[in-house]
Amino acid sequence: MPGPSILRISPLGSPPWETPNPFLFCVHHLDHYPRGNGAFGPATPLAGRDIGQDFSGRDGWSMYHGSRVPGFPQHPHRGFETVTVVRRGLVDHADSMGAAARYGNGDVQWLTAGAGIQHSEMFPLLGEDHDNPLELFQLWLNLPAADKMAPPHFTMFWADSVPRLTPASGVEITVVAGTLDGVTPPAPPPHSYASRPGSDVAIWVIDMAAGASWELPPAPGGVNRFLYAYRAGSALVAGTRIERPSIAVLDATAPIALRAADSPACFLLLQGRPIGEPVAQYGPFVMNTREEIQRAFDDYRRTQFGGWPWPAPDPVNGREGRFARRPDGTVERPAP
Repeated sequence: MPGPSILRISPLGSPPWETPNPFLFCVHHLDHYPRGNGAFGPATPLAGRDIGQDFSGRDGWSMYHGSRVPGFPQHPHRGFETVTVVRRGLVDHADSMGAAARYGNGDVQWLTAGAGIQHSEMFPLLGEDHDNPLELFQLWLNLPAADKMAPPHFTMFWADSVPRLTPASGVEITVVAGTLDGVTPPAPPPHSYASRPGSDVAIWVIDMAAGASWELPPAPGGVNRFLYAYRAGSALVAGTRIERPSIAVLDATAPIALRAADSPACFLLLQGRPIGEPVAQYGPFVMNTREEIQRAFDDYRRTQFGGWPWPAPDPVNGREGRFARRPDGTVERPAP
């Protein structure tokens, strides 16, 4: 039985995973893509896949909604944020503001959909003489009512700016949001709930070598805290052995001892103070009332959230390196 510092342990199951308020959605993509075909798709036949809706995991990978390149072509959002943490591989972003980006291999994109945006997220397979593995987390973070209609905006956290702490031997923690051991990552977008004092939003990825130990520090009272043991081996969480992928709902005020026993372990931690407002969600729209959801559909039909300035619903960025091009044409790139 779990101890008092663990409120509940549940099997992780298939994504999307259960999330704590203020989060809405969490998915872990792990795709072992094959060699590229020179046009950024897989160099292997696609027969037998439900193209446009391929979540099969066949041969260790999916095309998702892509027909030629894996990924998620043009689609809308309103009323929340996406946080995309790319561990391996690349993502090509394009949106209705005319912005574009290529990011990955440790980069993070934080996108405030706010009043409404269309974007695409494609996974280009650049390597033609080797496989193209992809691993990422995508999180949906709710927006309070006061910010649901904020102007859309995205922020890039390039890999070299994302803190990676080694608080103990064999432990590495990627700090995407929330201060840990006095270290704070880059600031979230200005209208993000995570930018509000007292939100206590934290997003940490914890990698532990076999035999490594670390103690998760406590958080303030009233905070929700979920620990996803997504690659558990035979890990110990507050003394409770976890031998299959699981979600541990934690007492945030208690320190939690973590140990990777005889194999490596990987955890994702999500925490935050609940927003405390009603949630109305239908697909890609998250508001506070059903009437606001209907208005979102009406606005999307009327304006297309600015339209789609790209020649295809699934644009990719050729053989560009990692970059972000803003709606005003300004280009930023990670440090060499």
